[in-house]
Amino acid sequence: MSTETKPTLILGVTGSIAAYKAADLTSHLTRKGYNVVVVMTANAQKLIGAPTFFSLSRNPVITDLFNAPDWKPEHIELADRAQLFVVAPATANCLGKLTHGIADDALSTALMSCRCPILLAPAMNTHMWQNIALQENVATLKQRGVHFAGPVEGDLACGERGIGRMCDVEKIIAEIETILPLKN
Repeated sequence: MSTETKPTLILGVTGSIAAYKAADLTSHLTRKGYNVVVVMTANAQKLIGAPTFFSLSRNPVITDLFNAPDWKPEHIELADRAQLFVVAPATANCLGKLTHGIADDALSTALMSCRCPILLAPAMNTHMWQNIALQENVATLKQRGVHFAGPVEGDLACGERGIGRMCDVEKIIAEIETILPLKN
């Protein structure tokens, strides 16, 4: 299947410790036949490198609004091509930006530009997940038709156990296949 016939999926990667799971997600999606284009925040790049995603997706990784290789605004062109926008992991910061229309980096600007379905896979500390402001943001996003995969209860990076762990890659893939099934 050529890149032109594969469904294009944008994978946003944010600065959660769960960012390493996004590499596994990229690998699985690429093998399944999706054209995966990764957009990373600056904080995500502190946890995992863009070359990892370049190798796994076989596509350039977008990390900056101002390093576009072409005259077209990259985030707009990409948003026009995408059939699904997935953010995994999605931090509290990312959910807040999306809820309130803040577009101040490559990922949030691409999210604001997209007209396709959005799937968020939250990952954060339990206290952050349970925060009233965050829960109001989640409710608002769900009212707007944004899809969610997780979070789930489990061991967290901080040493605590609770809800806030990013769900398994298999669960995210199942949600993706429900929203954007591959055609054989």
